Amino acid sequence: MLWVAIAQGWLGPDVGRGSGFCERPHDVGLLIQPANSLSNAGFVVAGLLVGWYAGRRERLGDVLPRLRGLPTAYAVVTVLLGPASAAMHATQSALGGRLDLLSMYLIASFAAAYASMRLVRQGSTFFFQVFLLLVAFCELVGTLDFSVPVVHDSGNLVFGVLLVTAIAIEVVLWRRAGRRGDGTRTELRWGGGAAGAMTVAFVIWNLAQGPWCDPTSWLQGHGAWHLLDAVAAYLLFRLYASERAIH
Repeated sequence: MLWVAIAQGWLGPDVGRGSGFCERPHDVGLLIQPANSLSNAGFVVAGLLVGWYAGRRERLGDVLPRLRGLPTAYAVVTVLLGPASAAMHATQSALGGRLDLLSMYLIASFAAAYASMRLVRQGSTFFFQVFLLLVAFCELVGTLDFSVPVVHDSGNLVFGVLLVTAIAIEVVLWRRAGRRGDGTRTELRWGGGAAGAMTVAFVIWNLAQGPWCDPTSWLQGHGAWHLLDAVAAYLLFRLYASERAIH
């Protein structure tokens, strides 16, 4: 569907959206930024791996199996990061940019809502309520036109704030389980891996817009950002699936 939309021009004209991510626009082929576009396949692979891993109930620990539909929802949200981000880099259109931001809001809102749900010991209804509220909040903040140091704009800022919030709550949950010696606990290595991958990705994201920028290269730092974030998304799900009761 994305390929047809690009070929038919349904996403709108090139307005330079995403042009600040180093790669020089290409005149040949359908993809204006081919490296930055194709690297988004990592999200599709990560989402499919999540679906495959979640296919057997015994892999999902003691919490996820009680939350019907959430593993599937996470797999879908992860997969959608791929075509949504590619829509921007392939066309540099305004609609492509909005799809890119929406996909970022979905994954960050999922992480924050899932952590919040477990923090207050609620169920999937609470999760979906918080999730939808957070996505709506992100969309509202994203409409505000102001510049932010390092992350550039309000959309990126709220995305980052939600991810940091989710990480902080996961740490609180892990420490709470250790102090009380009961309830459930995740395997911290998966969370550490996800946080580490996101941190390295963010460093590369910044360097690729400065000293590491090579507009004509197929080895784009922003493409590495996509791939590392895909790894982080998969590791985050493994963190969720590792949650088991402790006694």
